[in-house]
Amino acid sequence: MTIAEALSVIPAAVLRNLSDKLYEKRKNAALELEGIIKQLTGAGDHDKITAVINLMTQEYTYSPQAHNRKGGLIGLAAVTVGLTSEAAQHLEDIVTESEQFSIEEFIPLLRERMNVLNPHVRQFLVGWITVLDSVPDIDMLGFLPDFLDGLFNMLSDSSHEIRQQADSALSEFLEEIKNSPSVDYGRMAEILVQRAGSQDEFTRLTAITWINEFVKLGGDQLVPYYADILGAILPCISDKEEKIRVVSRETNEELRGNEADPAEGFDVGAILSVARRQLSSEWEATRIEALHWMWTLLNKHRSEVLVFLNDVFDTLLKALSDSSDEVVLLVLEVHACIAEDPQHFRQLVVFLVHSFQHDHSLLEKRGALIIRRLCVLLNAERVYRELSTILEGESDLDFASVMVQALNLILLTSTELSDLRDHLKGSLVNDAGRDLFLSLYASWCHSPMAMISLCLLAQAYQHASSVIQSLVEEDINVKFLVQLHKLIHLLETPTFAYLRLQLLEPGRYIWLLKALYGLLMLLPQQSAAFKILRTRLKTVPSYSFKEERPVRTSSGIPFFNGGGGSQISEDCKPNENSHVMHNGINFGSRLKHFKQIQQQHRLHSKSETHSRFCSASSMKEEV
Repeated sequence: MTIAEALSVIPAAVLRNLSDKLYEKRKNAALELEGIIKQLTGAGDHDKITAVINLMTQEYTYSPQAHNRKGGLIGLAAVTVGLTSEAAQHLEDIVTESEQFSIEEFIPLLRERMNVLNPHVRQFLVGWITVLDSVPDIDMLGFLPDFLDGLFNMLSDSSHEIRQQADSALSEFLEEIKNSPSVDYGRMAEILVQRAGSQDEFTRLTAITWINEFVKLGGDQLVPYYADILGAILPCISDKEEKIRVVSRETNEELRGNEADPAEGFDVGAILSVARRQLSSEWEATRIEALHWMWTLLNKHRSEVLVFLNDVFDTLLKALSDSSDEVVLLVLEVHACIAEDPQHFRQLVVFLVHSFQHDHSLLEKRGALIIRRLCVLLNAERVYRELSTILEGESDLDFASVMVQALNLILLTSTELSDLRDHLKGSLVNDAGRDLFLSLYASWCHSPMAMISLCLLAQAYQHASSVIQSLVEEDINVKFLVQLHKLIHLLETPTFAYLRLQLLEPGRYIWLLKALYGLLMLLPQQSAAFKILRTRLKTVPSYSFKEERPVRTSSGIPFFNGGGGSQISEDCKPNENSHVMHNGINFGSRLKHFKQIQQQHRLHSKSETHSRFCSASSMKEEV
């Protein structure tokens, strides 16, 4: 058909707008032309289509007028899209071979159609991209950010052929990127981050693979996008597909190993925010890597991280309740890193106590793990001194008692605290032991059994006996007996081996024996703890290297005739009593303080009992 006949197919307004100086008018005209070509394609009228192509080529693309040439190019692109699967027979009008071809005009139209779902259009578009990329004079890599998202979108197409073509095109572009000195990594990174979260497995893998190469190649240009990239990588570390997990871990390590400066666009706050969000992930591996990032940031950019401390501190505290022990231990590593500064150390311990107070299950399930690890990371004595200072003034007496009991059990049983126990053993002979004993004493007053344990550990046996003697009827309750049962069993462990060996010299350690007998008298005779302690006391030898001679009763348990004999107290000075200073410790004053605290607990207990009784009575009346 002639060009004249082609003119009858296209409205004059469309032809006029194709050469308009405004791009929007040219684009709208092209859309109308696309519709006309679709109708002609549906009717199978390829002669008219050929006439339209000739019209676009001869009257527009070869025109000396710039706007006409632009209209011709966008018109040819519209014809190509309108042809869909029928375009193959018209390819001999390949527009890239024309000197008038403008890739700048063509790319916007290509970009607008990249998300078309029609499989024929998709296949044709990928073909166009591949052909254009093969033309030496056209730099398609520079325009890749314009249609990259569309190519990734095709990776999840229902057609295997389209997926394969899109993957092939992407692979070719990735190879070009590796060999190109100039690539716009930033714009494409944003696209890849979005695609890394795709529901389609193959799309995720391809996106992560691209990100992996970008992290290696992007250099400083990619630094401002590190936070977005990290946000894409961390969830993929826990992907169900192993290939994705492997590439994600490799990318994560590469990213974390890069030396980036905040002055170069490295946004510490943004990356910290990503790590904080991922700390709430349902996947353990992701949470672990988020914590590794926090730790890395603290070590590399400590001052910048501390600026955002308030934003992450609560999340880190909540993470102490994590179901994974590995996560909890890493959280503690991060906390310990933060707590290198005195003010942050105090803040950490205060928040920790607060968390235990409001979540008793945390104390019960993770208390020992948390305290022990902190003692390793931050110095056991420092941790225990701070905890004691806080608990000394705790107004919630029930919680103070429970917390002290927990700390006491950890102190007596943890290998990490062996040095602390050794310090306490010297409480009556050196300044370091004395200071530590006194720093714990005030808070340990919240629990009689914890106090007795502390005294036995410090070898303050006379004071231990005095504490036992000070107990009254209401102190000997079920909770007390349960704790006493635990202590009796602990006395048989290596921790108290020194104490058991001291029983070989009953004359020298009279107050130790008296304290142990005091505990025995508090135990029900049928209890296992009573039998254990009674058996141990039966092994005390009937002789002594000192003047006192123990006499055995018919039961086999020794007693001591103190008449006329000198009694040696815990600091080996004769005739001492609990009111005399021992290594600068006024035990009389300390005992008085212990009694005052215990009286507060008794009054509190009575008040609680009264409140419960009144509440129960009120409920009965309502019924």
